[in-house]
Amino acid sequence: MRVLAILFAGLAAPAFAAGFDRPIPQAQSATAEFWFGLGSLALIVALVVVQRLVSRR
Repeated sequence: MRVLAILFAGLAAPAFAAGFDRPIPQAQSATAEFWFGLGSLALIVALVVVQRLVSRR
């Protein structure tokens, strides 16, 4: 049983592991930039509305 455990431990060595390949960043598409801009504007509008609601107290 001990020999079997040593054998399996030897087979599970890092020699079988593949190296890590860093992902290459891709440029944003025009569609992604459009939706990011729209989301940013919506957030700013929401913050202005909340500020006006809170200041009316």
